Amino acid sequence: MNTVKSLLGGIALSVTLATSALAAGVDVNASSTGLAMQGYDPVAYFNAGEATKGSYKVTATHDDATYWFATEENKALFEATPDAYIPAYGGYCAFGAAMGFKFDGDPHQWKIVDDVLYLNLSKDIQERWSTDIPGFIEKADVNWDEIVDAEPAELLQ
Repeated sequence: MNTVKSLLGGIALSVTLATSALAAGVDVNASSTGLAMQGYDPVAYFNAGEATKGSYKVTATHDDATYWFATEENKALFEATPDAYIPAYGGYCAFGAAMGFKFDGDPHQWKIVDDVLYLNLSKDIQERWSTDIPGFIEKADVNWDEIVDAEPAELLQ
């Protein structure tokens, strides 16, 4: 029985190490497997004007994060200039970044400002952020330099 437990423990550790090697860094809001934006297509916000779920069959990787796309054309646009499509603050909530925190960005709570995609945590937070978008972007830009390398949980302490 101890041999089985040791074997299972070793397998669990191997899987953990393998998946963490695939995952994006703390500067990108991604799942433990490295999926960014909950699988939503970052290019579609710009050319379709709406949150569009991508396909696990049409993917690209940038900075160790995996992005899904609705079309091969969107994937090609992303691969040509990924920084033009990646959401600000690594896909974390823009209002949260302005407050010095890293909260999940909801792909359905978004806005493009000056050709940059911003995500927010919730509809209520998006409404609050909308009361002073330029001011909150300015605060978030300053804070991001300080929090970019921090784990989200560290910032809550």
